[in-house]
Amino acid sequence: MSDEIEQYVVNITTNAKKDLREIISYIAQDNPRTAIKILEKIESRINKLDRFPYRGGYVPELLKRNIKEYRQLLESPWRIIYKIDKDIVNVLLIIDSRRNTQDILIEKLLK
Repeated sequence: MSDEIEQYVVNITTNAKKDLREIISYIAQDNPRTAIKILEKIESRINKLDRFPYRGGYVPELLKRNIKEYRQLLESPWRIIYKIDKDIVNVLLIIDSRRNTQDILIEKLLK
């Protein structure tokens, strides 16, 4: 048995890139340095998905509906929502957990 950890391809979708741009742009209006730090933290969390995609928990709002194909990582207050398809991790959304996340998730993921 090999000790090597399986490597996954991480794909950041157009929607997730847009979410991240909006988050960083909004923060940068008041504090560019903080925006850069937050960008680095979020990117770091996403980059770790290539080796540890199952470390993220199920999305509670979707789990209530018995939907288990989506997972999330937290970089508080932001939630990185992703789905694992074989050896590809698709980052789908990056949302602010202080908003009405249930409506956002249903609108963006379950259409």
